[in-house]
Amino acid sequence: MTDASLNTAAQPAANQGPYDAGFGDYFALLKPRVMSLVVFTAAVGLLAAPGSLHWVEAVCAILFIAIGAGASGALNMWWDADIDAVMKRTAKRPIPSGRVEPQDALVVGCALSGLSVMFMALATNWLAAGLLAFTIFFYAVVYSMWLKRSTPQNIVIGGAAGAFPPMIGWVAVTGSISIEACLMFALIFMWTPPHFWALALFMRSDYDDAGVPMLTVTHGRKATRAHILAYTVLLAVLAVAAGFTQIGGPLYLAVAVICNVIFLRDAVRIWRRTEEDAEADNYKVEKSFFKFSLLYLFVHFGAILFEAVLPVANWM
Repeated sequence: MTDASLNTAAQPAANQGPYDAGFGDYFALLKPRVMSLVVFTAAVGLLAAPGSLHWVEAVCAILFIAIGAGASGALNMWWDADIDAVMKRTAKRPIPSGRVEPQDALVVGCALSGLSVMFMALATNWLAAGLLAFTIFFYAVVYSMWLKRSTPQNIVIGGAAGAFPPMIGWVAVTGSISIEACLMFALIFMWTPPHFWALALFMRSDYDDAGVPMLTVTHGRKATRAHILAYTVLLAVLAVAAGFTQIGGPLYLAVAVICNVIFLRDAVRIWRRTEEDAEADNYKVEKSFFKFSLLYLFVHFGAILFEAVLPVANWM
């Protein structure tokens, strides 16, 4: 990727028309679908933490985490406007489609970043605000500007950005980092690679066209399938182990065992398949694995939330 191509992040993409942004276009910059997972996991981290916040402080904490996540999304879209324009999956985003000017996206991202961190500190504590600031920096700079275009391990390392929200929620309440906060972080961190690599298996042409060194591009699909299985095994061990900690319990443990048996089964099926098998059924198994992965975190964190709010142990 040349310097010239990198600099196109600040220029209108080739398929852009006149800038005519509305509120919905600016909201789309914040990646609301990603934000929904961020808000949910952050809320679980906050509610599962020992201690409590006043409800106003709790609502503010979740709001500022959501705004910080949205700021990261806007900065990512500003920087990635050039590759978004050539990928089918992202070509309709506000900047490559011509609805939002790149510099406007940059201003929105920077302004929301500063506001979210400042008000997070005022609403909770400086450690939570510092973690939020680091998360924004990690996603916008470390992942988007460096890792994504330079290494096939982009998703592995970059997954840390999406794993911080439950830890921030926990720290907002306790003012400290514990093993439970780290386990929630690790659950998302280990889930991210198989989730995105499954997508890359049936969307490889997008990454080829954009010049993004996804594992499928640099090492091939056979190696990617083996990596999916390896990370899914590690994820399953971690997910079940969390059931024996403060954030776990009987319900969580049952959910973790069932979900991870299904996830492992499909990961093994993906590993055993050849490209001829996948092409013959239009990547049916890979798409099924990816769709289930979308539910995976919601189900696990939902169980953590249930254990925190209505402990099953008290019913027995």
